[in-house]
Amino acid sequence: MSTLRRPARRRVLAAAFAVAVTGAGLTTLGPANSLASSHREAPLVSGEPRLDNTDVYAFVSPDAPDTVTLVANWIPLEEPNGGPNFYAWATEVAYDINIDSDGDARPDITYRWTFEDRYRNRNTFLYNTGPVTSLDDPDLNFRQFYDLERITPAGTTKLLDNAPAAPSFTGRASFPNYGQVADSAIAPLPGNGRSFAGQADDPFFLDLRIFDLLYGGDFSEIGQDTVKGYNVNTIALRVPKADLALKGDPARNPVIGVWSTTSRQRIEVVLPDNTRIMSGGHQQVSRLGMPLVNEVVIPVGRKDEFNATKPQDDAKFLPFVTNPEVPRLVQQLYMIPAPATPRNDLVQAFLTGFCKACGPVQADLNSQRLNKDIDPAKFRPSEQLRLNMSIPPSANPNRLGVVGGDLAGFPNGRRLADDALDVTLQAAEGVLLPGHPAAVDGLGDGVNTNNVPFRQRFPYVALPNMVAVNTQ
Repeated sequence: MSTLRRPARRRVLAAAFAVAVTGAGLTTLGPANSLASSHREAPLVSGEPRLDNTDVYAFVSPDAPDTVTLVANWIPLEEPNGGPNFYAWATEVAYDINIDSDGDARPDITYRWTFEDRYRNRNTFLYNTGPVTSLDDPDLNFRQFYDLERITPAGTTKLLDNAPAAPSFTGRASFPNYGQVADSAIAPLPGNGRSFAGQADDPFFLDLRIFDLLYGGDFSEIGQDTVKGYNVNTIALRVPKADLALKGDPARNPVIGVWSTTSRQRIEVVLPDNTRIMSGGHQQVSRLGMPLVNEVVIPVGRKDEFNATKPQDDAKFLPFVTNPEVPRLVQQLYMIPAPATPRNDLVQAFLTGFCKACGPVQADLNSQRLNKDIDPAKFRPSEQLRLNMSIPPSANPNRLGVVGGDLAGFPNGRRLADDALDVTLQAAEGVLLPGHPAAVDGLGDGVNTNNVPFRQRFPYVALPNMVAVNTQ
């Protein structure tokens, strides 16, 4: 029986968890001895792509290190030639990015984007009626605008009113300089902040044939970036660290938890002319924090339930983390022994963050319990993407993030170039535990980078792919 592919040589941390990181006051995580994250992952959202969170990223901005950039994506597997309607944001829907700074599994801050459609001419089928060179070009027939609100227990502040979203790319003849048009949709915010909503290359890279009996049952199906050439709709936000930290103090309270949600109004009435009227309060229908949780941790019968669940109620999903399915499948197919249960190391990875008081991995990294001003009695485990904002961007990023000795990367937040599939697979197989099988080191799908380079400035995601997938 073949074992999973291992790179011939991979640089890993030689030390265990007690190596201090100079200037950061942290402990290094790494192997103790020497899996699209949520693309169409649940029955309900697989039929409603505009509601479907695909990925969330959170990282200290490399070119503005006093800020944090948050990226959330929706609408998986957008083929570039998606006319005539292409890929609009849903209206009557709240697209949220949530921040938990005190660890109680409830949002202390919610950034909310809501969109509005506008047509110049409803008597044509065309998205644009000629070449488009600007957001206010009269040939851009279909446009979307959004409001951005910052919601806290103290109230709601409108940060942007009627801001333009970047349009879908409809072709080179239609957009002779799409990058210039898209960049003009970047809206400034206080404190060197930025907001962007529009189409982008899907930054997630992986071989989705993991769902064919874990790469064909004999690991013959690897190395194909299944989402290569596809796009997503992206929301990106850059804000000062002080705007996110508990009590506005990132020095004392550097750790935040991040997740995105989609909520739609509960009642939809379809009239005889197919007009839809939405009413009622908002119901959460999709959520995304850590990658691959709802895809490969939560069973199919409870995926819609997970998408509707608030983080403060995540305890009901604990057995799927402490006794995960993937290691049992890997043992069955590839003869790599599954780590002993309960998997409290995965509780740290997914539900608490890493801290010495949190579980078996003895490292203080990214749990809100490290914040000096929290109430420990109110801390509640919940599924979030956690980021320690005090760790500066790495000068030489490692795609394996923390597992590769780079504390600025996943699962300490998530950068666009982090290989979330490989890290998650290795973590599921016990790479952070002492005495794990040697075969665990280097587990991966053979897809190590994105198909196009990311940009070095906000919003960092690459421009949308512009060539039909079936011609690549």
